[in-house]
Amino acid sequence: MHARPWQRVNEFYLNTVRGNFSFPLLFQSQTLPEHDDSGVPVISDKAELESGVSKDRSGKWARFNFKIVLSYHGDSFDGWQKQPNLNTVQSIVEASLGKFVDEDKIQLLKDKGLPIEGCAAVAGRTDKGVTALQQVCSFCKLTTTTTTIIFNTWKKDIKPREIEDAINDAAPGKLRVVSVHEVSRAFHPNFSAKWRRYLYIFPLTDGWDKGQCSGNEETSDSLVYNVICDSVSKDELGDEKKSFVFSVRKVNRLLQKLEGKLLSYKMFARDTKASRNDGPPTECFVHHARAMEARLPITENGEETRVMCIELAANRFLRKMVRVLVATTIREAAAGAEDDALLKLMDATCRRATAPPAPPDGLCLVDVGYEEFDKEKCFILKD
Repeated sequence: MHARPWQRVNEFYLNTVRGNFSFPLLFQSQTLPEHDDSGVPVISDKAELESGVSKDRSGKWARFNFKIVLSYHGDSFDGWQKQPNLNTVQSIVEASLGKFVDEDKIQLLKDKGLPIEGCAAVAGRTDKGVTALQQVCSFCKLTTTTTTIIFNTWKKDIKPREIEDAINDAAPGKLRVVSVHEVSRAFHPNFSAKWRRYLYIFPLTDGWDKGQCSGNEETSDSLVYNVICDSVSKDELGDEKKSFVFSVRKVNRLLQKLEGKLLSYKMFARDTKASRNDGPPTECFVHHARAMEARLPITENGEETRVMCIELAANRFLRKMVRVLVATTIREAAAGAEDDALLKLMDATCRRATAPPAPPDGLCLVDVGYEEFDKEKCFILKD
């Protein structure tokens, strides 16, 4: 998988973050669904005034909460989470928010020898190489579209535009604020979220056309079959009966079996804490799981890249779950497994039953929802 033309996918994601491309180009739809804040608790000045809170805020009532939606290019950062000596999205965002920290907090940080920066909460941490289009974070008075962050501050008179400019100036062309709004103190980008949606773009290698695959039901599509042994010849596989091609239609059928079910995905997780390896912490409800073939926009040299797009939406995702699910589904499709193969793997007793994670280059966090999931807003609707 790593030998595929991932650079083309990276270029597409980078141009999408910059606003030059958009996902509708892939799916021939007109617009990208806007980030819906209908489920986010809003500020009600009238209600707060009537309760006497807004007139004289003090203690916990003095905080201002901002929801920030961010868009960032995964290949330009070492993931979301702040780590020593690494270029992470969180470290850049929090450093940018440092100018909005109130004077008392600044003095406290100085006394402890700590850097002057804000503290942002996020809807979901992305790994190194993973792009986000509408990540959500918060910092009392901080909001983003692609990534949602919560930022808390006691400093007054902060304007959303000031937050937007501060973050946009930190990493131009790689990190962009989609939106910033003041929200209720009850809002949390992670705990308030009802669903998350990911897109995985997998570059395809042309296989056999239907004239070479006569007699197989999968041949109703042109160029249905896609080679998966990038750097391995058929002879090197050892077993001539072993399939080394897959069809996008087969991948779609395997994924659809996951829709509308609450299942334990512990076999599809990696690097999780021992306390989260069994029981309810491993259960996810998948709202939507589909795959289809698409083409990346033509580049300046006229090249067009065929890709498979996998769209997944669920109430939650475990660590590396999407990438393991993508790789395992492709493996099972190539093996000619039954359509319920992924469901059967849920009962496995060892994580080696599932495939190693697919490369992070193809993964993008599309958006995070705070209202009930609406399937009609998905990109891939056809069976």
